Order: sequence, then C-alpha cells, then structure tokens
Amino acid sequence: MVGCQGVSAGSHTVQTQPGVLSLASTSLDFGNVTVGTSKALTVTATNTGSASVTVSSATISTKFFTLSAPNLPVTVDAGQSTTIRVLFTPNTAGSFTATATVTSDASGGPTSISLTGTGVADGQVTLSPNNESFGNLTVGAQHAQTVILTNSGNTSITVSKAVISGTAFQLTGISTPLTLAASKSTTFTVTFAPQAPGFVSGDVTITSDATNPTLTMPVGGTGIAAGALGANPTSLSFGNVQAGNNKTLPQVLTNTGGSNVTISQATASGTGFSLSGISTPLTLTPGQSASFNVTFAPQSSGNFSGSVAITSDASNPNLSVALSGSSSTAATLTGSPASMTFASVQVGQNQSQTGTIKNTGGTSARISSVTPSGTGFSVSGINTPVTLAAGQSTSFSVTFTPPSAGTFSGSLAIVSDASNPNLSVGLSGTGTSQTPGSLSVSPTTVSVGNVVVGTSGTKAGSLTAAGAAVTVSSVTKGGTNPSEFSISGLSFPVTIPAGQSATFTVTFTPGATGAASATASFASDASNAPTIANLTGTGTPAIVHTVLLNWNASTTSGIISYNVYRASAPSTNSCGSFGSPISSTAAVVTTFTDPAVTNGSNYCYATTAVDSNGESGLSNVVHVPIP
Repeated sequence: MVGCQGVSAGSHTVQTQPGVLSLASTSLDFGNVTVGTSKALTVTATNTGSASVTVSSATISTKFFTLSAPNLPVTVDAGQSTTIRVLFTPNTAGSFTATATVTSDASGGPTSISLTGTGVADGQVTLSPNNESFGNLTVGAQHAQTVILTNSGNTSITVSKAVISGTAFQLTGISTPLTLAASKSTTFTVTFAPQAPGFVSGDVTITSDATNPTLTMPVGGTGIAAGALGANPTSLSFGNVQAGNNKTLPQVLTNTGGSNVTISQATASGTGFSLSGISTPLTLTPGQSASFNVTFAPQSSGNFSGSVAITSDASNPNLSVALSGSSSTAATLTGSPASMTFASVQVGQNQSQTGTIKNTGGTSARISSVTPSGTGFSVSGINTPVTLAAGQSTSFSVTFTPPSAGTFSGSLAIVSDASNPNLSVGLSGTGTSQTPGSLSVSPTTVSVGNVVVGTSGTKAGSLTAAGAAVTVSSVTKGGTNPSEFSISGLSFPVTIPAGQSATFTVTFTPGATGAASATASFASDASNAPTIANLTGTGTPAIVHTVLLNWNASTTSGIISYNVYRASAPSTNSCGSFGSPISSTAAVVTTFTDPAVTNGSNYCYATTAVDSNGESGLSNVVHVPIP
C-alpha cells in the first residue's frame, strides 16, 4: 500500500508496509510412525504483506524431525506462498515433541510450528484363534481354552495390558507388562463359567506398542440349564377299584432343563402297583417327554399306597411319584320295603308310599333307570342316572291311582351297574268305589268389614271335605260388586282329603264408599257342588287433613296484613324453597287454615307482616307432617 504522509517544498515521501508471513497451521501431528521409517507432513507459508519476505533459516529442537523443503534462504513475494515440508524419522519407540522455528525478515519476527509424533516398533501381534466360541455349557460348569499370542513382526513389542470383558469369562496365564521378541509367542487361558442360562459375550483386549496397538478377540458362549425331570401328574390316585379288577393311569416324564437326561431305572413299589410302556436306559433331550402307564390291580379290600421311583443323571436324580388307591367289595343294591301294597284306594283318588334304595356294597353303584310297571302305578322323587356311594341311600315315591275298582299288580324295575343289576320291588293295590264327598265353606258369609276407599282389607275362610276326598277345580265370582273382591291362597286344582280343610283369603278393595257384596262359587267333584260363599264389605271415606296455623301479632304499628307461606319439606329437618304466599289475612287476623295438603307429606310454614313500607322477613318456620 502506498500513501502520502506529507508534502514539503514541492516533494513527497513514499512508505512501504513490511511483508507478513502467515502459516496455514502452527502444529503438525505425525501420529504413529514405525521405527526406522519416515513420514512427511507439510504446512503452507503465505506472504500476506505488500513487500517480499526472505526466509533465512529454520531450526528444529529434536533430531527426529528434519526440514526437507524449501531450500533456504528463500524469498516469498507479496501474495505468494511456499511449502514447508517436515520429516519425522523415529529410531526408537516412544512419543516425541519438537518446535520448528522459521526465521525471516517478515514483521512479527520468527514463526513457530509445534511438532508431535510417536515411534512404534514394527512388531505385529496376532491371536490364535482370533475368536473363541465356547458353545453350550451347563450352568455351574466351566470350560477353559488356550489362546496363543504371537509377535509376527521383526522387532520386539511390549504388551502393556491384557483384559477380558463379559460376565462369566476369566483371563489367566498372562502378566503384564510382557515383552515379546520378534517371532515369539506366549499362551494364556480363557475360561467360561456361566452362572445363568442364556448367551454371554465379551472381548479379550491386548494393548501393546506394536503396529496394531489394540487387538480385540471376541468370545462367546451359552449357559444352559442342567437337565431336570418333571412328572405330570405329580401323584396318581386310582380311587376305588373293585378287588379282582384293575385300573390304568398315564404318567408323563419331561426334561425341563437345558441338557440331556438319561433315565437309568424306573420302578414301582406298593402292593398292586406296576409299570408298563417304559424301557431303561432312556435319554430325553431338552423339552422332550416320555409317557408310560401305571396299573393298580388290587386283590383284596383295603387302602393301598406306593410310589414310582425314577433314577437319572438329572439335577434331581431321584424323582418320586406318589401312588394311592383303595379296593372294596362289589356294589349291591337293596330295596326297602321289598314290596309295596296299596289297600282300598278310592277310584279317582291316589295313595303314595315312600321306598329306599341302598348300596350295601363297598363300591359306588350307578342307577341308570327306575321304571314302574302295572296299571295305576307311577314313580317320582328320583332322577336317573344317580350314583350311590358305598353305604349311601336314596328315596323314591310310588303312587297308586286306580282307574277302576279291582285288584292291580306290578313291579318297580331298578337297573344299575351293581352286582345285582336288575333289582325288583313288587307292587300291588286295590281300587274301591264309594259315594263322593261333600264340600262346605266356613264361614258361609265372609265379611271383611270396613275398609277405607283406595286400600285393601282381608278375611280368611276355609273349605272342608266330608265323607271322601274332594277335588276343587276353580272358583268363580258373581254378585253385585265382584270386581272389588279377590280370592287367593288356593292353587287349583286342589284335593282336600276327607275330614280336612283348605284355607283361602278374601281381599276387599273398595272403589267407592258404601256396602259391597259378591259371591264366590267353588266348582268341585263334591256331591253338593258348587259350593257358594257370600262376600261382604263396606267402603269408608278416606280421612281428610287440614293444617291450622296461628301466630302472634306483630308489635310494629301500622301493620296492614299478614302473608302466609308454605314449602314442601324433604324431611322433618329441612325445608324446600318458599315461593309466593298461599294466602293473606287482615291485620287483625292471626290464624289460617290450609285445607290443600296431601296425606303422608311434610310441609314448612312461615308468615310475614306487611305495612306501608313493604314486607317483613319470614317468621320462625314450623314443620308439619301430615299423617
């Protein structure tokens, strides 16, 4: 840049700015360089000034770094650049630093460049194998494998660290620091000892000053659960098996572990128990099952127990399955009574008797059917199939309904799986004819009495059979007010035995005040059918309630009138909202009668006083419950 600094006596002075030497970088890092070899890095120096710069010399503080370019001295014109080239040539392993000082006539004086580099031996470490797979190994066991570490280079190397990662892995047999001469090897051991099922991985890491300073070898293995036997079911109960018979149940063995299990022996103990369908030795792979049969064949009565013993190389080498069963004598059914006789049953009527079936044997019996035969006989109270345990009983009912006069016979056939599969109970009966019974009603006039309109009153009556049983089939209402009376308490048809009674209820629900009447006509097979009952009752009016209020006159002069307020009350302790007054009285009147109330309701009342200025606040509130 040229500038005029001043003018004197017709002349001027020109000043020139000095050159400026700028470096593209003030540091060079050579990284790792094998001992005995060289590595070159360059940095660009640029003259950013307006005058030339002459680089006269460059000095480096350490002998392993040398300047190979440019040849000095060298002149760099304004705006031009030159390349500074530095060589790093380590002759031993180690880290090195230096400073290169570039001297020139540029402004700012000498320029410095920091230099760093590491000399590494030309040794090369290798691992054999380069990865280690332990495969499957039972949890709790351990397996060791040998690894060879070799220096395949031409110079010695130093191993500074040897470590292993990953749970269940262990590194032994190597101590650091360790120096390996060229082409020499050493060995160490990697051990895998899984503590839980599942895949586990890790790494062996070798750190050295070789040309490959960090060497990693992956390791891996899978822990598997030890073989274990499971039994399904865990016990066998054969229940009751009749002596001389047998019962077989299946049993399953499963290898629930992660390794093979070999079953060396399977035996059954206990009287009457035996095995079939299994031969030893038997090997089960993980998850594999084997089934066999256990048979219980008792030869006498009693309770029996035993076990299946399984011997194997599993983690539970002695597996036991409990066995139990009982035996008893064959089921036998007996009927009580052995026969049933129905004497003198009126034609059209019926008679019932109760019987019992009992299992007197030692095992259960299943009754498949109970069937009556013979005219007029039927059975009820037993639903088949039904199972009777040893000593258990069940009851039934046989009904004889003779269709005509005469003697009838039949039987009750009981079919089962007992030792006597066809049990028979004899049946006989005699039908007789006789005069039909008569039916009377008491009282002949059923008077319910006074009943408030809108409510109901009741009165009981009864029907009595005489001479013979009477069957009442229905009742019909008639008379003046049949709709206000109802009959309940009888389920038609109903049979009333001779000399016995059946009660009924008359309900009177008047729809208006005054006397009401009706008739009830009972239809039956009695000789005097139908049987008539008179029904009476009187409807009475409902009670009407009013509320009489009175209050003390206001002591304020000039009262014109009083307003009366009413509100519904949800309970005796609370009031609804008061709306408009329901009435007003003259100032001299301090009473009011409210006739518009509903039975069964609750109300709140209050008053106010009115003068020429307006209306006072509410008086005290009273609660009034209406019955």
